[in-house]
Amino acid sequence: MKAPATPENETDRLNSLRESGLLEIDSSPAFDRLTRLAKRFFQVPLAMVNLIDEHSLIVKSADGKAPDTVPRNISFCGHTILTEAPLVVGDMLQDDRFADNPLVAGEPRVRFYAGFPLRLRDGASVGSLCLIDYAPREFSAADLAVLGDLGALAEDEFAAISAATTDELTGLFNRRGFNQLVRFTLSVARRRAEPLTLGWLDLDRFKEINDRYGHEEGDKALKVMAQLMRSAFREADMLVRFGGDEFAVLFADTDEQGAWIAMQYLAEQVESYNARKLHPWSLNFSWGLSEFDHNGNDLQQWLKDADEKMYAMKQQRQRAR
Repeated sequence: MKAPATPENETDRLNSLRESGLLEIDSSPAFDRLTRLAKRFFQVPLAMVNLIDEHSLIVKSADGKAPDTVPRNISFCGHTILTEAPLVVGDMLQDDRFADNPLVAGEPRVRFYAGFPLRLRDGASVGSLCLIDYAPREFSAADLAVLGDLGALAEDEFAAISAATTDELTGLFNRRGFNQLVRFTLSVARRRAEPLTLGWLDLDRFKEINDRYGHEEGDKALKVMAQLMRSAFREADMLVRFGGDEFAVLFADTDEQGAWIAMQYLAEQVESYNARKLHPWSLNFSWGLSEFDHNGNDLQQWLKDADEKMYAMKQQRQRAR
């Protein structure tokens, strides 16, 4: 088996992928429509839209039976992002790159693959639209043209998601929105000699909500958390959902002590909400605060400091359980 090579621009490619917001979306009706169309048109058992992260292939949409992730080193799409043109393998057993791949030699015994490399507007190849069959088959020039048309639609959706600065589920800023505004906010605070404090929040035992009550209830929990943050904090504060169950708040003109008081108020609001017992689950969160040092900090150090303080609280709470 030949593992896919690492692109020469891997660092820039990963940065583009993580800035795009694609990793944060939980579902996309547009991607689901494309995989349904692809499966029906090509009469294959599986069609997918995938992303290639540092170590994994991440399935964003699948029509047919598919895992959520696949190790990148055995993924077919890891090869696809290395090419300008689609990658088509009519019979995997006849191709030295894939014949002894565990997905070919073992279950699910893939025999046919066609993948179209999907790019962001900056040219970074970050994923694929791919077709899977469990029997060898031919793929004509007309088939390639249709796959290309569907791939172009997927890239248009990539561009739309990448341009968005708000999280679709909660209405808060997303990671991209935060990254676009935070440097401007820092610049203004520095010119005005105003304090600026970052609060980093992570829901406790959120996976248990999803596992026990389902993802629909998990989405409700995220929406409730966003609503409580809006009610607890000021309009001048920037509220962010970074993805998953991670949130942040950028406290304008506020030192760390003032932000601590605000976070305590949020904790009280969450406790009051839980007492109403509107859901079978309760909200709990860990948090960390870091005031920006205009003379010493850089942005990444600042983010890391808040995250480490949040993680320390989470660890302390886990030990106390």
